[in-house]
Amino acid sequence: MGTDENLKLLPLDDMHRAAGARFGGFAGWSMPITYPLGVMKEHLHTREKAGLFDISHMKLFDVSGSGAGDLLSHACPLDAGSLQHGQSKYTFFLNEQAGILDDLIVTRLGEEHFIVVANAGNAAGDEAHLRNLAKNFDCKIDALDHGFLAIQGPQAADVVRDAGIAGTELAFMNGFAPNPGWFMSRSGYTGEDGFEIGLPSGEARELATRLLADERVAWIGLAARDSLRLEAGLCLHGQDINPDIDPVDAGLTWAISKPVREKAVFIGARALLDKIAAGPGRKRVGLKPDGRQPVRSDSVLVDVDGNSIGLVTSGGFGPSAGHPVAMGYVGKHFAAVGTLIFAEVRGNRIQMHIHPLPFTPHRYHKG
Repeated sequence: MGTDENLKLLPLDDMHRAAGARFGGFAGWSMPITYPLGVMKEHLHTREKAGLFDISHMKLFDVSGSGAGDLLSHACPLDAGSLQHGQSKYTFFLNEQAGILDDLIVTRLGEEHFIVVANAGNAAGDEAHLRNLAKNFDCKIDALDHGFLAIQGPQAADVVRDAGIAGTELAFMNGFAPNPGWFMSRSGYTGEDGFEIGLPSGEARELATRLLADERVAWIGLAARDSLRLEAGLCLHGQDINPDIDPVDAGLTWAISKPVREKAVFIGARALLDKIAAGPGRKRVGLKPDGRQPVRSDSVLVDVDGNSIGLVTSGGFGPSAGHPVAMGYVGKHFAAVGTLIFAEVRGNRIQMHIHPLPFTPHRYHKG
């Protein structure tokens, strides 16, 4: 990751320092990893009340113009033109082999206006990819330099409403622009109900201050964000999905509708359709260690005879589940729930079973 001097600072870096955050490098940014509450309590606070996450490291692209929908329908396995105004959709940038360059959320704000939310670690590559493709379409791409906050948890909607912020009437996976230069969506990377609010950096401080004035709200760091999303069975690009993994093996083809497959105008369509026809060679699964010892990413998975059958891609302790949780890939013959397998950890074999995902139920607002 390099020295701290090379890391980009969040717009609200001083607020996190004042809150006692412990920092670490992530995707080129200096990020709050934990606050004095600690990862376990931060995690449980989000599940019980409302957690505030500074996600300004993520990238927002504003895509507009008469060719915006066609560009996105080519860049992603998505029919951008069929999205309702305000509808958000989980999708991907794929390469020609159908490998996942990044996973994204695309929201249609208007007839010729879309917002794309991309991961921090891929922001530069995504921007270059999108701009290169856009040469063939009549559209404009703005990489927004915004603050971006997420508030998540069962009390998030009440907090947002009580703070006088519009948007609590949004349905799950919808978004809109509540103010000029703002973008707000209702999705969530924790399995809980919640909102993401992108806004000019100068306005982010006032918003964060207003939300934190509510006693139900606490800052939550990257460590708890990771344990929350792992319990929710959600992928982290660069770990659980990457350019060598396609949506079929990852179990993400639900995000690609039948009409999109039939039109097949997106990059990687041929490879993806071949993969869907052939079926997965390996499968992304939940993994539950039988004991109390967490199993970390990159641990090799073996069968009862010691043959290598896969790899752990994310692992740790699940505070809400009350036991270690992990996710990874195994050969398709080992993917059935309840199958006994082992993880190799420092010369020891940790007994585990295939476990259904998610580990904790999703509580999105489907309302």
